Amino acid sequence: MRSRVALEPLAEEPGGGEEEAARRRSGLHAALHRWARLLSGGAAGDDARPAADLRGLLSVLACPLSPVPLLPRLPRHVASSAQYIIEQFRATTGCGKLEDGAVKSMYASGRVRLSMLQEPGGGGGSGVIGSGGGRGHEGSFVLWQLAPSMWLLEMSVAGQSVAAGSDGRVAWRRTPWLGAHAARGGSRPLRRALQGLDPVTIASIFSTAEHAGEKEVDGEDCFVLRLDVGPSVLSSWSDGTAETTIASAVSDYRAVDGGVAVAHAGTSTAHLARFGVGVRAARVVARMEESWTIDDVAFNVPGLGPDAFIPPEEVRRSRSYGAAIGGGK
Repeated sequence: MRSRVALEPLAEEPGGGEEEAARRRSGLHAALHRWARLLSGGAAGDDARPAADLRGLLSVLACPLSPVPLLPRLPRHVASSAQYIIEQFRATTGCGKLEDGAVKSMYASGRVRLSMLQEPGGGGGSGVIGSGGGRGHEGSFVLWQLAPSMWLLEMSVAGQSVAAGSDGRVAWRRTPWLGAHAARGGSRPLRRALQGLDPVTIASIFSTAEHAGEKEVDGEDCFVLRLDVGPSVLSSWSDGTAETTIASAVSDYRAVDGGVAVAHAGTSTAHLARFGVGVRAARVVARMEESWTIDDVAFNVPGLGPDAFIPPEEVRRSRSYGAAIGGGK
């Protein structure tokens, strides 16, 4: 199965407050300015570029969220081509085995390689940034999930560690350069769930999609499902100075624990466009790539409960977290 959909990265900046406003000068914005300086020769290129690249890669690819929340389980009936495709996907991957109550939690661990790639061309006055030869940074990750709105991801790449999680109401992220903060938009699935790791989440998110035809991908005929998310919703989750599109291809589906099919390998390519003041060109474009493999998958992890998904203290103290909790009551 191959999916292609625009996905928002987990927001680097929560909204409101002097402390939170100061953080806007950190994180992804700082990395993008750094790349722009490197592009114009304003920094020590060979020594500075790998660190800037790694920070940008982790900011964009490590733990972005799905563009839509989990949808309520709808009555299953085939009323359209898209719903027929989803039902076939459900049957093939064994979603029913995960939905009958027997599976409450999930664990996965794997390896990841992140690369900043050189974008050919550019055109239109765009600046193009990257590490020239696609220098890679290797690492590993672990993911825990509980029924399925609670999740926790930890990833370590080239000595840098990031984490992200959701307690079912609020999603958050922690990085060495920005600390821990709540994401805009409330709780949503992790993008990695859309990479084949969780077929139930995939079926839920695409249950309202439209069938947009067929397309040959890597020599195979594939169905194309289109899922539209309103621009007002996306803009409410970002500051409008960057735009990210991520395309993922998954493979190596294997039966796990009673026949549930889980993808054990895949790649994602992200195109990040940076707009606004302080960028040397009117539009700076970065192309990034992630490849990943799953080493271990297990269901019903002993002892895994809601307490494992409580956000860090600094997230719980933030006004954005309090507002999200209050809005959910």
